[in-house]
Amino acid sequence: MADSSVTKNALASALKRLMKKQGFEKISVSEICEECGMNRKSFYYHFRDKYDLVNWIFYEDFLGHLQTASYEDGWDALKDLCESFFADREFYLEALKIEGQNSFREYVIDTVKPLALYFSRDVFSEDSEKDFFYTFFADAFLHAISRWLRENDPISPEEFVKCMRSVLVNIAFKTAKGDETQGLSSPTR
Repeated sequence: MADSSVTKNALASALKRLMKKQGFEKISVSEICEECGMNRKSFYYHFRDKYDLVNWIFYEDFLGHLQTASYEDGWDALKDLCESFFADREFYLEALKIEGQNSFREYVIDTVKPLALYFSRDVFSEDSEKDFFYTFFADAFLHAISRWLRENDPISPEEFVKCMRSVLVNIAFKTAKGDETQGLSSPTR
């Protein structure tokens, strides 16, 4: 099992080095293997394709160490996610540019969804509202995190999440207050 981990980490390191030099789309599996001195057979023994390798890196950096019971709320989990992205900014900035089927963005959305829905379970009564909220929030978050990671001197992950929370809480408060003064109830379908 240790050999498997060593091989996967070597391939991950090779991909990260290559992504610093060129865009992900231009990198081939052969180049990844050549970069770390392995053959394609070793690569395909562990990964389906280079997209699978990118997703494995995210799993190892964040999801594999996730302790949901240790979080008081979803904001703590979000802060940890931002810290993972910030710790390896160059890699994640490139990974977030990957488009299409099997993209990193889709993997993040799919794997973090259960966590987000768990922490927002008491906010929405209808499943359609939960799904809409998650899709909307995930798209907005990934766009915001990409912009944040591109900044020359970005604020800390903790400050980034604090700002995001402040904005969302204030919008929710103002919206609820406005609805009350206008005699409106929350929207239904």
